[in-house]
Amino acid sequence: MRSIRRPGNVGRLGALLAVPLAIALTALPTIASPSSPDGQVKPLLESSSEQNGVALMRIVAADRAEVDRLADLGVDLVEYVKPLDEGIEVHAVLSPEETNSLRAMGFNVQGKIADQDDYAENTAERQEAIAAAESAAAAEDTLTVLRAEWFTSLNGNRFLSFEVKSSAVDSATVLTARWDSGVNTAAGSGGTATMSRFTDAGQYMYHRFTSPLALNSPVPDKVVFTSNKGGTKKAAVSKWLGKNQPEPGEHYVADFVDHYMDPTEITNRITALSQEFPKLTQLIDLPYKTNGYRRKAQAQFGTVAASTLYVTSKAWGHEGGNDITMSVVNPGGANQPLGVSVTDNNVVVSLATNGSGAVTSTAAQAVAAVNGNAAASALLTASLYRGNAGTGVVATAGLTKLTDYLKAPASVSRDPFQMKMLRIGRAKDGSKPGVYLYCQQHAREWVTPITCLETAERLLRNYEQDAKTRNLVNGLDIFILPVTNPDGAHYSMYDYNMQRRNMTNHCAVSASDPAYRNSWGVDLNRNQDVGSLFDGYSGASSSCTSDTYAGPGKISEPEAKNEDWIIRQFPNIKFSMNTHSYGGYFMWAPGAYKTAGREVLPRPDFGTENYFWEASEKVLSGVQSWRGTAIWPGRTGPIADVLYSAAGNSSDAHWYNRGIIGWSFEVGADLYNPNTRTWQAVGFQPNFAEGHEEAMEFSSGQIAILDVAKKFAADKTPPVSELLVKSKAPGVTTFTFKVNEASNIYYTLDGSTPTTSSRKLASNAYREGAEHITINAKTTVKWFAVDFAGNVESVQERELNVPKS
Repeated sequence: MRSIRRPGNVGRLGALLAVPLAIALTALPTIASPSSPDGQVKPLLESSSEQNGVALMRIVAADRAEVDRLADLGVDLVEYVKPLDEGIEVHAVLSPEETNSLRAMGFNVQGKIADQDDYAENTAERQEAIAAAESAAAAEDTLTVLRAEWFTSLNGNRFLSFEVKSSAVDSATVLTARWDSGVNTAAGSGGTATMSRFTDAGQYMYHRFTSPLALNSPVPDKVVFTSNKGGTKKAAVSKWLGKNQPEPGEHYVADFVDHYMDPTEITNRITALSQEFPKLTQLIDLPYKTNGYRRKAQAQFGTVAASTLYVTSKAWGHEGGNDITMSVVNPGGANQPLGVSVTDNNVVVSLATNGSGAVTSTAAQAVAAVNGNAAASALLTASLYRGNAGTGVVATAGLTKLTDYLKAPASVSRDPFQMKMLRIGRAKDGSKPGVYLYCQQHAREWVTPITCLETAERLLRNYEQDAKTRNLVNGLDIFILPVTNPDGAHYSMYDYNMQRRNMTNHCAVSASDPAYRNSWGVDLNRNQDVGSLFDGYSGASSSCTSDTYAGPGKISEPEAKNEDWIIRQFPNIKFSMNTHSYGGYFMWAPGAYKTAGREVLPRPDFGTENYFWEASEKVLSGVQSWRGTAIWPGRTGPIADVLYSAAGNSSDAHWYNRGIIGWSFEVGADLYNPNTRTWQAVGFQPNFAEGHEEAMEFSSGQIAILDVAKKFAADKTPPVSELLVKSKAPGVTTFTFKVNEASNIYYTLDGSTPTTSSRKLASNAYREGAEHITINAKTTVKWFAVDFAGNVESVQERELNVPKS
């Protein structure tokens, strides 16, 4: 690598994807380089120390000699060399005069990569950040404790999880936690640790531990947080999870899976359950069949891009495409024309030759010949390789059989798949609150479908002997879709285990050659119609080969259409759970934001957000009941806050389109190794012994969701709220409200009777509790609370005074 410096040059930009020159420039054609009229190498004009429009420019040189000539001319070449079919791409720092001079000399100077406008923006951003940091440093920061908890996980290991927000948002702010070793012990006697600063989309969120901290001392009672900016805050440490562990009945049975299953096996199992329990179930054929576990057959000819072509059968592989063969031959004589012949399913391309008998047909000519032959084009379509012009001479190839590359056994149908959903309930008429449990949107997440299947088995096989199960089945309308992405799941099981998306190829011919076959498909959890890529939200891709490809449009895929149909066809669905893997998360809306300014989808109101949090204690205690796994507090919350922005996800579609409480699981929590004191990820497809345990514990979590839904249905008790005065100062009184269950509070400050159109209590900020309301004069406050089930409290009233100034 090199960078030639010229006198007075302004500093060049850093290297990007640097390629060793000796490697990058091998095996490329040589052409004459441009020269000055007298044939002598002449340096470019000397540049001054002024900026004067200097930019980082892209140059496409014809060959290595032309790159060397640029260096001899004193061009400021940066450490970037990229071989192209038409030459070599290099980057250089050039003034406008130098750009014009090079172009006049015949060099192919293309567009800019960065210029002084970018420099000015960077400088302005830097100055703004420095000013903000200096302003923050000038004042003592305020600390707000969001969470301070301890919990136990597998094998009884104990951990701490803290989240604290500083009013000083700059990166120089350092927070330290010091916890005691029990009631009436000194701060720091249990331990001390520095917290990590958590940012998302460029915005400071809060400080936390990157992963829960192992607790080797007695359980702390209090923790003190201090900042290097002077802030300090003490908080009580509470227990996370385990306070209300569900207790299974005496004869409760579980564990109905003993291996990872493909979608055909899973569908056969739920079909058998519907036949065995006809009074409690309904098997629903979803209206949109998938595109199927099928591919067109293909073959590729050539290894050099300019000389390569590939062919794709018109018929699906299993419907005849796999029976087609093609060969590319030298006719064995001089001055032979290019020709194509077809016998039965065998296509022969006979290449043209020159007077000496050498092959002259290019890839482009061969493609045109195949596609122009009526018999051949009835069998297959020929295409150039990845958008190449196809100017290289085609290499010969013997008899080559086209293949769809699919390896699943014959028991897996290649036809469009009929997705089936199992409905469980005593009354399946829409009169009971509906709960929709769905799994395996992402094909490679093998634990998730057996989780949904296990839940179905438990509900049906415990109905007769377990009163709690019977209460759930009788009081709810339960919809279970174990496999949301059957085509992709079959492909993951038998062909490419890391397949995430469905199997539908929306790519153009430039990205449809056989080597791309593991890169096709739509991410079904980016294909919904709320907060989507098409609405400008982040976390999905428009590239058809990306693992987060959002598809050609909203709800374009049959699998996504089925999901949308379910929530519209059954309006009694009030709760849903999308089960994914891995990492151990429990999440809800909002799930997407626009990166600029981190513009998040509208957050649920304060009462609903609290309902999400209250339910999490019940649901995650259910998960923990199986083998002790605790989902971390830091991995519990809105998708966009604890994971990432996921534009076009289904949980958002459920909540914002239909008002459905849409949760998302990520099964497969990290496992703690007490010997190394580290957390270890389990991956998408752990050994089945681990995968089995994950399915069992998260099935317990799904059952707990049903319990939450049943309590919602049975709740007929109004909430009880109270007004809390938080502070008083001359001329000012600050207050908020407290309520005994997740509820919205509506209030007035003018003495009038509040309604649901009155002002509603909001959250103070993300994870910071209820807002504080300030008054400056004697005020009559009237309010009432409405819980999530719709129970309404009678209007309350209190008169507040304000201290004299």
